[in-house]
Amino acid sequence: MAIPVEPPPPALPASALGEPPQGRRTARIGRRPRMRVAAALIAGLAGVALLAAGIVQTTGGLAGTAIASVGPGASRVPGSSPLAASVVPSIAPSPSTAPSPSPSPAVLPGASGGPTLAELEAAALRARLQATLDRVRARLAIPGVSVTILFPDGSSWTGVSGLADIATLTPVKPTTAFAFASMSKTFTSALILQLVAEGRLHLADSAATLLPALKKPIDRRITVAMLLDHTSGLQDYFLNPKIDKPLQADPTRAWTTDQALAYTLKPYFAPGRGWHYSNTNYLLLGLIAERLTGEPLAVAIRTRLLEPSGLAATWYQAAEKPRAPLAHGYRLPGVKLTVKPIDLADGSGVAPFRSVVTAAAGAGSVAGTSGDLARWARRLYSGEVLGPEGTAVFLGGFAATAPYHPSVAYGYGVQAAVIDGHASFGHSGRLLGFRGAVRHFPVDGVTIAVLTNQSRADPGAIVRALLPIAAPIVPPCAMCNVAR
Repeated sequence: MAIPVEPPPPALPASALGEPPQGRRTARIGRRPRMRVAAALIAGLAGVALLAAGIVQTTGGLAGTAIASVGPGASRVPGSSPLAASVVPSIAPSPSTAPSPSPSPAVLPGASGGPTLAELEAAALRARLQATLDRVRARLAIPGVSVTILFPDGSSWTGVSGLADIATLTPVKPTTAFAFASMSKTFTSALILQLVAEGRLHLADSAATLLPALKKPIDRRITVAMLLDHTSGLQDYFLNPKIDKPLQADPTRAWTTDQALAYTLKPYFAPGRGWHYSNTNYLLLGLIAERLTGEPLAVAIRTRLLEPSGLAATWYQAAEKPRAPLAHGYRLPGVKLTVKPIDLADGSGVAPFRSVVTAAAGAGSVAGTSGDLARWARRLYSGEVLGPEGTAVFLGGFAATAPYHPSVAYGYGVQAAVIDGHASFGHSGRLLGFRGAVRHFPVDGVTIAVLTNQSRADPGAIVRALLPIAAPIVPPCAMCNVAR
């Protein structure tokens, strides 16, 4: 069965960062009873997830949270399409039918220095994951992809497929880096929440008061919390059609934050009266972090987050040199799998090119490997980065956005979704030439990071194809409850 390919979003500037427009999200209390019931049911699952992660001590930690269920006919992650739901189970062999290597009857596992049964099972698991990754990449016509999966026992698997540079036939390697795009927001959010924990900032603080030098002032009612969860109403500057031409006219030019903010148009709605994904929010959060720390955002992210987390192959592109070989980003002009990819690399060592990355700043300037991204997500969502109290605030920020029914539950720089029965926290990312997704499944103890060098196909398809292999749901034993 052919997998449909996501069409490019209509009326989007080619330079748009992050997620396609979601439209105005306003409260419609009392008009969606089915949605409210579903939200209440899934909120309980989120509570279970937090309990499993040891973040909260009672199941009331996420009361009122609505978590989208990603699957056929369900809500979609901002910027994604029903493509993820179209990945049929046949892409990955089911645990009950997948072939597994059997040791020779003459040589038992582990005998005479041979591989143990655990080693044989691990090898079979890696082979199934790699075969599935190759198959899905080919069906989606993705130039190159890197995936890292962290397992509950601390082991990991990194699978790569395809090319990092089509012209030179350079393959993707485990050390190949990709633009994180909007997944960069997880670093900006974590930095802001660290400042909150230190008492140097409050979620209820007015962003305008914190940024008195803005050339284009913002509504004084907009709070730090509203910037974090996209309820500020601020228009996304990347969705202004007029920004596209200057960004692409000189791709090697470095943009300032004021130059980017100048393209912000009339607000979507009054502060706190709706939900709309907007990169403007995280551009401003980056400025707030710089003012309070007294350091450039790149320095603050490195010293406070990257170095303590041991992320040696991750860097802030707008200000730092590459720390790993960087994949080229490709635009695929059309929905046909046979269209010729267009290389967006400008030769500057910034992906996809310098103008759009510097304009993105705190909203999408980080790049790195899938291994680093997976380790970052594991540390962030399990509480190691922000500590128990800070993580409870971080993962408890969904209540303010729930009444506006975003396509996926969104809190303070974190998405929550149930994917085929598995509760997860994470974030997606989309930037010209790059697209990725990272999901941490606290109940399963599994983390999956997917990075690709294209912006047409939904990486959620890869997450869903690999998930049942990495974290199979064991069916109940039919004979266990039989009365004896």
